[in-house]
Amino acid sequence: MKSQVVNNSLILLLPSLLTSLTLWSAPSIEKVEPPNWWTGMEYDRLELMIYGEGLSGSEVTIDYEGVSVLNVTSVTNDHYLFVELGISPKTKPGTFNLTLRKGRNKTEYKYQLKSKDDMPYAMKGLDQGDFIYLLYPDRFANGDYSNDILDDSYDTELNREHIFRRHGGDLQGVIDHLDYIYQLGVTALWLNPVWTNDRPETSYHGYAPTDIYEVDPRLGGNQSYMELADSCRKRGIKMIKDVVYNHWSDKHWIYQDLPDSSWINFWPEYTNTTYRAPTLLDPYADPAETKVFSDGWFTTYMPDLNQRNPHLSNYLIQNSVWWIGTYGIDAFRIDTYAYPDQLFMAELAERIESEFPDFMMFGETWVHGHGVQAWFTEDNHTQRKFDSGLDGVTDFQLYYAINDCFNEGFGWTQGASKLYYALAHDVLYDDPKEQVTFLDNHDLSRVFAVMGEDPAKLKMAIGFMMTTRGIPSLYYGTEIALSNFADPDGKVRQDFPGGWKEDESNKFEASGRNELETEVFEFTKKLANYRKNHPGIFTGRLTQFVPQDGVYAYVRHHEEQKFLVVLNPTEEERSIDLSKMSTTQGMTQGFDIINEQVVDLETLVISAPAKTIQMIEVR
Repeated sequence: MKSQVVNNSLILLLPSLLTSLTLWSAPSIEKVEPPNWWTGMEYDRLELMIYGEGLSGSEVTIDYEGVSVLNVTSVTNDHYLFVELGISPKTKPGTFNLTLRKGRNKTEYKYQLKSKDDMPYAMKGLDQGDFIYLLYPDRFANGDYSNDILDDSYDTELNREHIFRRHGGDLQGVIDHLDYIYQLGVTALWLNPVWTNDRPETSYHGYAPTDIYEVDPRLGGNQSYMELADSCRKRGIKMIKDVVYNHWSDKHWIYQDLPDSSWINFWPEYTNTTYRAPTLLDPYADPAETKVFSDGWFTTYMPDLNQRNPHLSNYLIQNSVWWIGTYGIDAFRIDTYAYPDQLFMAELAERIESEFPDFMMFGETWVHGHGVQAWFTEDNHTQRKFDSGLDGVTDFQLYYAINDCFNEGFGWTQGASKLYYALAHDVLYDDPKEQVTFLDNHDLSRVFAVMGEDPAKLKMAIGFMMTTRGIPSLYYGTEIALSNFADPDGKVRQDFPGGWKEDESNKFEASGRNELETEVFEFTKKLANYRKNHPGIFTGRLTQFVPQDGVYAYVRHHEEQKFLVVLNPTEEERSIDLSKMSTTQGMTQGFDIINEQVVDLETLVISAPAKTIQMIEVR
């Protein structure tokens, strides 16, 4: 009977004993993010996110001169601990022990502080002198066949015949063809997202990340990304990283084990965003509709991030700084810019600018209307109540105008008039020169298809983009007239011919291109390289003239340099009279760069052959 009493007592004491063991057992650390940091930063605080087991309630100490523990925050999930550090300006680079204690048990983790002076190089940002080349790593070239399929990934299928499966392109493939890209006249390389996107389906595109501190190992991993960055620097090519702040994948390791539910904008039932960005600025908008736009999910497998959570906000901002500082990145292209919390986006821009004043950020603003687009940019003239700090946007309004210019007849508000009206709206921007111009991209029908596969129209469009204001960007394959409609978008993400050793033809080589491909490639190369070496084209003030009889003309003038551009998208030869335009006075002779011939400007009447663009250097 006595034995039974003892056993019952032990049973009653067991829960409290287990609780005590949990409270006093040593915490374990699996990872700390950011994985390292720097001394000499403008912002003197750093919040570490520690992930492991039994972290709640840990005492955190650091014994390193200049580094102090300011705050320790436990959250609902015992697997996380957030530790805010103060890093004084005089702190020296080195490694210190991050010590976590529970009772008599402790765990130590070595953390490294590097010097800001040791970052790869001073970030240069982007300007009008740049020419961007956008490519899909998975669809550009396969330089390393050993990483095509990784057994520990959700997606182990490689199928080049399927537009939504992985094709095997990687960063080594990009490195192998950097000379081709440089030869084309490119000065900045924009890759669709390279971080790990380990999903069972559509894992090739990168816009549903599963780890934002890791380059996808199927692309070659972090080391290959560093090699690419170094290889670009040697050629004077800038690096643009495609980033996403609005959402992650439902397979993201943090989403699989959330610190707490406030990191995600959850709804009682699945709620999709409306994709209606104007609700952010509409003075008559219903607040409920604005909330659905911002907090609704982009798709069912892309959880919407709540950037109002301070720990998530810090996590995202520090991650951005880490990528810039680690790889020497020059610019961010921000995916789905309008969808995250806009005050967070403004804070992000402010923090990044404080550390890297010349860094460039441009946002994807796939919207309709000049006012809506301009509203997202910094210091704009739309009377917004806060400053976004966003340098520029992807200029969809000019994209629409370019399409209409070459695909509809001329009229008061049609054809070439669309270009004139689009640029007249630049009054809304503080600095319209920082808008990124384009003819197509990974989400849109390829421009050659939209232009009815007319090479004359394609060359006019390329010529206009190269000579108007803004930073031009070219989608890979446009220079060899790749064609397809985005129905669905996977069709415009086709493989670059010659990027795989088994390809029958190689368009990276002149010998592999047909007559049409050679014509478009040489035109693009000629114009891009001329532009690169003649700053007056992109630094000169732009003066545009009201279109005459379907012909659109403008002048880029810088100090003593002048470039006259005449664009005739009509089906007939036309002429344009410049005599009443003050900017053209004094012109007597010019050289048509494209057609390589002298042009008489003394009469100020320019003959414009049908479906041509003339770029005339005034002499």
